Amino acid sequence: MTESRAAVLRDPAGPFSIETVIVDAPRPGEALVRVVGAGMCHTDQLGRAGVFGEAFLPAVLGHEGSGVVEAVGPGVSSVEPGDHVVLSFDYCGTCPACLSGAPANCALFELSNLTGLRPDGSGSAKDASGAPLTSRWFAQSSFAHYTLATERNMVKVAKDVPLALLGPLGCGIQTGAGAVLNTARLSPGESIAVFGVGAVGLAAIMAAKASGAGDIVAVDLNPARREAALRLGATRAVDGAHPDLATEIRAGGPGVDVTFDTTGVTAAMSAAVEVLTRPGRCVLVGAGMDLLTVHPASLVGKTVTYVYEGDAIPQLFIPRLITLWKKGLFPFDELITTYPLADINQAEADTHKGTVIKPVLLMDAEA
Repeated sequence: MTESRAAVLRDPAGPFSIETVIVDAPRPGEALVRVVGAGMCHTDQLGRAGVFGEAFLPAVLGHEGSGVVEAVGPGVSSVEPGDHVVLSFDYCGTCPACLSGAPANCALFELSNLTGLRPDGSGSAKDASGAPLTSRWFAQSSFAHYTLATERNMVKVAKDVPLALLGPLGCGIQTGAGAVLNTARLSPGESIAVFGVGAVGLAAIMAAKASGAGDIVAVDLNPARREAALRLGATRAVDGAHPDLATEIRAGGPGVDVTFDTTGVTAAMSAAVEVLTRPGRCVLVGAGMDLLTVHPASLVGKTVTYVYEGDAIPQLFIPRLITLWKKGLFPFDELITTYPLADINQAEADTHKGTVIKPVLLMDAEA
């Protein structure tokens, strides 16, 4: 067992508290990781939303961790102590989707990632009083100095890259870039409109530019986010509150080849379908409770899909993104603002205010 400091959420309306927790020893197929940095993602807010029931809290959240392997459990062979790793999502590795190279479509994805527990119902950490914690959020719960991960959701990375900043590649950045590169397979010269240009949307913008896209349209309510999108590769930016949004996005043309919605808001998702040309592809990733409402006839010649994790195989895709970053083609680090773990509540507040794009909590910076 390992003593660790962690950010624990006990009340859906309350702040995180920094507490001492006890992390179990790694089981077969697991590793103990000393977390260096952990991104905050909109999906972490689901822990506050009550959608997982009252028993979900208290919980240690965080699913964009990066760190150093400290110890490995029986059977682990792909990493060893001292390796640098990015933590991503978990998957079973044995269902038809996993065996066909589509782990984001794993039959056990929700059970392995969204319950905050192992598939067998167990957690991996307790608080100082010995009470169990929801501590397997995306098989990592990385808002902590130490955590357990599985061999499947660890991605070994080179030691010459900034480990503290790599965590967001495990989920949010992977999701946005993957939606463009893996799901839509955007071709050079094609057009794309991205609805919601926070971290996920801006990752899509950067990936679209790296793909050689033609017209890249950023749609957002926040002027600062629209400006960031233009700086990172968008060719146009449109106010999401424009009274004739579809016409503004089409800009006199028949529509765009690909749309990507990160908002999960009914009006935005419907607009994303409406502005597609024929044929056209719409990719949805927004985590929310709104419904997509479209008339069936509006789908003629169009495809609409909802994807997890950008349809990525993390062990292949995260190194690909790092290579693009090294070449100056994917400057994801420009999205990041760092905070010590002790300032997690400030990081969360700044995210809600829209004054930061992607907060990353640094464990070694804790006062």
